[in-house]
Amino acid sequence: MNKIYILDTNVILHDPASIFKYAGNDVVIPAVVVEEIDSKKRLQDEVGRNAREFGRQYKTLREKYKDRLHEPFPLDHGGTLVIELNHRSFENIKSIFNEDSNDNRILAVAVNIALEQPQRDIVLVSNDILLIAKADALKKSHNTPNFMAQLYENDRLVESSLTIHKGYHELQVPPEFINAFHANHELPLEQLSEYLQTEVNPQDFLLMKSNAGTNQSAVGRVLRKRNKLVCCPFYFTDDEFFIWGLRPKNVEQRMFLELLLDPKVEMVCAIGKAGTGKTLLALAAALHETQDMKHYSRITVARPIVPMGKDIGYLPGEKDEKLRPWMQPIFDNLEQLFNIDPDSNKKNDKNGIPKIEKEIEQLNMEVEALTYIRGRSIPNQFIIIDEAQNLTKHEVKTIVSRVGKGTKIVLVGDPDQIDHPYLDSVNNGLTYTIERLKCEDEIGIIRLSRTERSNLAEKAARYL
Repeated sequence: MNKIYILDTNVILHDPASIFKYAGNDVVIPAVVVEEIDSKKRLQDEVGRNAREFGRQYKTLREKYKDRLHEPFPLDHGGTLVIELNHRSFENIKSIFNEDSNDNRILAVAVNIALEQPQRDIVLVSNDILLIAKADALKKSHNTPNFMAQLYENDRLVESSLTIHKGYHELQVPPEFINAFHANHELPLEQLSEYLQTEVNPQDFLLMKSNAGTNQSAVGRVLRKRNKLVCCPFYFTDDEFFIWGLRPKNVEQRMFLELLLDPKVEMVCAIGKAGTGKTLLALAAALHETQDMKHYSRITVARPIVPMGKDIGYLPGEKDEKLRPWMQPIFDNLEQLFNIDPDSNKKNDKNGIPKIEKEIEQLNMEVEALTYIRGRSIPNQFIIIDEAQNLTKHEVKTIVSRVGKGTKIVLVGDPDQIDHPYLDSVNNGLTYTIERLKCEDEIGIIRLSRTERSNLAEKAARYL
């Protein structure tokens, strides 16, 4: 017998198409959920867009089944959809949760349906782990073995942030393999197959270490079309080679710069904890590629407007003045690249304009909020999206689909530092993009794990 899935508000506001994701099963939306969605429809952000999109989907179903509005709507996948108006009684749960809150009303719907239909499995779907905790407690106290709660799993492609594809593989190989690789600058992949533990994707790196106890090692890039491991062309073997005053400080940063400087890699996704150099290296590579190599005509740097903690409200001034607090981390990195002392009295020019803004203007660089990217087409540019972990999968799709011919886009972020109220380390847009596109030839992925900002920053990122 098919199941009944009861959807929480946060599921629909995260994915308005979630009602179609349970093929062959019935979907129930409590009336209180509709009320909460209705309260969000005027918001001018992703939450408001999803609320309006759900309304449009319901309108389409309503017009299709206008002669049977009193019945559940049949869905194309074989199940049904119904807005549940009954089961508003709290008699079954108020002895435990006596507050008349929206969450408890949703729980009441789920528990009462489970008690009325013991022969069917009833599943409450939510992204609120505390609501799920309540549901787990009710399952035990009300003896409803057919009732359970779960997270919304349809856009969760990995189990945790630790299992996100990291873009490289470490393997122990005989030292003669390493010698042959150094001598010939390539190695057949089938020769390494018995030492690989997982599937290798295009643009992956292999970090080979000797299994004989020596210090021999080598790093190569995978060429799946040629079925070979080859030397990295930009591997910074020359100690005099710097990019805007920077050199990579560890092997992961070297691999990151390999992807940033390779014109065949059209999109780079970099994840890593605070201080690993994601944004700084991306900006240095962008300046090198546009100013030194002339591969791109312009740099565009953007980040989502999502506050950490309580929002400070509306900011005064024109657009650039409003954006400056949000973009300050970008300016901090640029000041380091331009050798502008942040504590210097000469930080501003004689007209009081910050020197960094003068530099940005002269370099044909645009620092922008993602709010203004919809509808644009961006050709022949180097785009950096900072804090991409705070984007939804729909927002990432919107951004990447703006990319025109000859443009390279770089997404950087830390999936473990989420400020968006409806996202976590697994269902955010950055993680989703990595897992969906990791098998494509034009996509490069790297995880940076070592903090290079300072010794204190490394300890904070690791232990706090």
